[in-house]
Amino acid sequence: MFCYQCEQTAKGTGCDRFGVCGKDPKTAVMQDLLIYVSKGISMWAHRARKLGVIDHDADVFVVEALFTTITNVNFDSDDLINMIRNGVRVRDSIREKYLNACTAKGVTPEELDGPAVWQMPEDEEAIEIEAAKLSIADRLNDPGKDITGLEELITYGLKGSAAYADHAQILGYEDDAIYAFFHEAMDFLTGSNSVDDLFGMALKVGEKNLAVMELLDTANTGTYGHPEPTEVRVTPIKGKAIVVSGHDLKDLEELLKQTEGKDINIYTHGEMLPTLAYPGLKKYSHLVGNYGGAWQDQQKEFDAFPGAILMTTNCIQKPKDSYMDRIFTTGLVQWPGVPHIDDHDYSSVIEAALAADGFAEDAPLKKIIIGFAHNAVLSVADKVIQAVKDGDIRHFFLVGGCDGAKSGRNYFTEIA
Repeated sequence: MFCYQCEQTAKGTGCDRFGVCGKDPKTAVMQDLLIYVSKGISMWAHRARKLGVIDHDADVFVVEALFTTITNVNFDSDDLINMIRNGVRVRDSIREKYLNACTAKGVTPEELDGPAVWQMPEDEEAIEIEAAKLSIADRLNDPGKDITGLEELITYGLKGSAAYADHAQILGYEDDAIYAFFHEAMDFLTGSNSVDDLFGMALKVGEKNLAVMELLDTANTGTYGHPEPTEVRVTPIKGKAIVVSGHDLKDLEELLKQTEGKDINIYTHGEMLPTLAYPGLKKYSHLVGNYGGAWQDQQKEFDAFPGAILMTTNCIQKPKDSYMDRIFTTGLVQWPGVPHIDDHDYSSVIEAALAADGFAEDAPLKKIIIGFAHNAVLSVADKVIQAVKDGDIRHFFLVGGCDGAKSGRNYFTEIA
């Protein structure tokens, strides 16, 4: 395997034996193959769109495949193989629609190769051999580090953007122009491109990502209201408990609905913290606060948590044996041996929470204030501007990221 997708790769150069994240070599190469098949889907979908053919299955599959291969999402190689098989079916379906459209319009169809026509072996060992041929390490030699680096930069940008698009789609918000761009960019990556061409596409990915972020913001605020300044408890209270980590607001909402009246307190964790400022979510009285800190501390924190754990979207680490019987995944997250929740049926999570000890007593009260999103800030823009003019505000600090696990990566906390 070879992966240098994230900041925490081995020796700062790339993981070539086992992922620092916990990804094994088989999972790594299957992720590479899933992206390869997705490029094949986009090659046909991009051309079909020019003939007026839009395939929603192809649109959603490519977005989900990109998101699935982000660091700390899906570590289950068997599930990835099933996704690849499904991807081949989706690809062949959109290819057939493209060919039919060409016939109907009297257009000579293009003959494509590579991922557009790749045939998946039946034997799993043969699939793994095929997947290993796609190693980034080989491409670093030919076509070279600059070309490969820019190709991967574009790919990782698309993966991050796909995460936003997927969250929006789950809430019912989609944009055909955004789907079209994913196919355009993935198709572009199958060609032989110069450094200048690649650099231009990388900039375009960044530009389009702003539109995807806007779509997600519209989805979140349109569904749950604009975040508002909110005091949030960050210490636990007595009672049975479930902690929810990740980013997916819909997953949290469905869990809150299913736990109403069951005397179970719900806590957010990690990137789920901002949900406590959304009016449509904080209205649930049993959403009592946030537990723990950054994703990289989850093994220690979950070990100490006396309830059930639900992992949404990404950021899962290898679960410790001490909580393997009370951790669950949902959405695109998978870990071998961890029960996976489909269709928002959280009955097993609720059962695990009720069977666990729960917190024996209230911890000393501590609170933080969150919810200063753009709507809240802009609503007092006139007051802020006047405070600057009056000299009461002399400096703005932009905290543009989150801490990392490496020593010295705690500067955002120090600034805040």
